[in-house]
Amino acid sequence: MKLNLPNKITLMRIALAVIILVLLLIPWHQLGLKFPEYYLLGVNIDIRYPICGVLFLIASITDFLDGYIARSRNLVTDFGKVMDAIADKVLVNGLLIILANDGFIPVVVPVIIITRDIVVDSIKMASGNKGKVVAASWPGKIKTICMMIGITLVLFYNLPFEYFGYSVADLIVIIATILSVVSGCQYYFANKDFIFSEK
Repeated sequence: MKLNLPNKITLMRIALAVIILVLLLIPWHQLGLKFPEYYLLGVNIDIRYPICGVLFLIASITDFLDGYIARSRNLVTDFGKVMDAIADKVLVNGLLIILANDGFIPVVVPVIIITRDIVVDSIKMASGNKGKVVAASWPGKIKTICMMIGITLVLFYNLPFEYFGYSVADLIVIIATILSVVSGCQYYFANKDFIFSEK
């Protein structure tokens, strides 16, 4: 199968996601490799997190880029749709779990986000089987943007806001989590009659 440009960009995002997860998951110190730490603006910084912040920012940009190219050039494929969803889930949900485990964000955040994703994906699947395409809602789109910004700030230790005592990263992640619940409810109430119909 020949891959078009959007599909190649999506696969690049998956590769970036894997690199990010490997950097943060593997106990490198047990393998004899220690990443440098720096003290900046009153914060002790493990260099792995800013590195992953840069990679995550690049991956987030490709998320918008591949979709734009696919739609504008009529290059939308079933392979692209599936791989795009996988890339998003691996990148965002994987990172949320790691950040919660490392104490950067509350554990309830990945629990809510992942639960919401399961519900919405199930609604999309049920609706798709009956011939209805479920369009993304505006709270869902804003949630995605907020989550991308929030995770990036978390990976950069909330700098420079941390220096001034403002928890901007936490606030944006919480807003994204609330919007995820709102958009999930919208998906459900907009499609429940259609999903539970016998036809």
